[in-house]
Amino acid sequence: MNKLIFRKLSFDILTFFLLSSVAISMIVWVIQGVNLLDIVSEQGHGLKVYFFYTLLNLPKIFSKLLIFTYFLTLFVVLNRYEENNEILLFWTNGIKKISFINFLGKLSILFVFIQLFLNLILVPFTQNLKQNYLKNSTIEFFPKLIKEKRFSNLTNKLTIFVEKNNKNGFLEGIYIKENINSTESKVIIASKGKIVKNENNGEFKFILFDGNIKNINNQGSINLKFEESVYEISKINSKIRQVNKLNETKSSYLILCLKNFIEKRKDDKLRCDKDNSFLIKDIYEEIFKRSVVPIYIIILSLLSSLLILKPKKLFYEKYFKLFLFFLGFLIILFSELSYKFISYNFIFEVLSISLPITCVCLFYFFLFFKTKFKIKYL
Repeated sequence: MNKLIFRKLSFDILTFFLLSSVAISMIVWVIQGVNLLDIVSEQGHGLKVYFFYTLLNLPKIFSKLLIFTYFLTLFVVLNRYEENNEILLFWTNGIKKISFINFLGKLSILFVFIQLFLNLILVPFTQNLKQNYLKNSTIEFFPKLIKEKRFSNLTNKLTIFVEKNNKNGFLEGIYIKENINSTESKVIIASKGKIVKNENNGEFKFILFDGNIKNINNQGSINLKFEESVYEISKINSKIRQVNKLNETKSSYLILCLKNFIEKRKDDKLRCDKDNSFLIKDIYEEIFKRSVVPIYIIILSLLSSLLILKPKKLFYEKYFKLFLFFLGFLIILFSELSYKFISYNFIFEVLSISLPITCVCLFYFFLFFKTKFKIKYL
């Protein structure tokens, strides 16, 4: 009978967690999707690229919200059990409150492993995948990026100005400036032209008429006139970020870097290697966020279980619930910022790493104290 009761509790928790996490994640995903519309409007990528890019954000969103959603789930489910007197079913079947608390603590370990899998494996993989996908995708709406009488900085090295964009697809008064390197540039001026798309590779090119090309370098400039010329736009994606961020890097690589420089883990100038711009200090903080912060889920689980310990006076019951929820919110906030403390001195570092386990121990000490060291009768 006890197994069936705990199974029902597990089902209610998992069901509410899935529904709430999906709902909240989708809301955040839609909001982020609106903010990422510049992928289409400013960078000219197609809707397929935009959708796939934003879709790969879902694991990161779900991972960020997991700790809060799980705490909210426990708080709502246990509060509902209390208000509907369903919690009495546990006590009337001889289940001790300490057994109930321990069950929630064990269940939270499952969510700790889920969070670790997301942080260490899935999220870095999907973040890296979406950035590589964007870098390797073609521009589908390039002609729409060209505006009349406006300098369009399509990439860091390419600027285009068009005096007039006719409805028949022809452009008039074309000015193109390409910065080839720090000492060399190219300027193209044409009376008219047309943008043509290569159906084989999806790339665009300019067919220009009646103009001249000026190549400029340290030694001077060279002018060439033409009646018809083709300007290939093969590196239009260069405006997209080419270097991966720290959260897009595999955990195995970061752990290997940290292992090689473990004694200098808090150095704010030392970098992993010549090909990587990440500081060892930043890597240390990132590994802490991915591996240590999820343990706070256990603390939040045990904190939520205190809902079954009602105050002696009913007047304080409402305030007791508000206090627990507010305290849980502060713990979540602290867990997200705790990685900042490990870079101070050795004492702060040890406290930050050991704090989650210390809090669990203090929780059970509180139960011992509350029951006058007769916790088995709780």
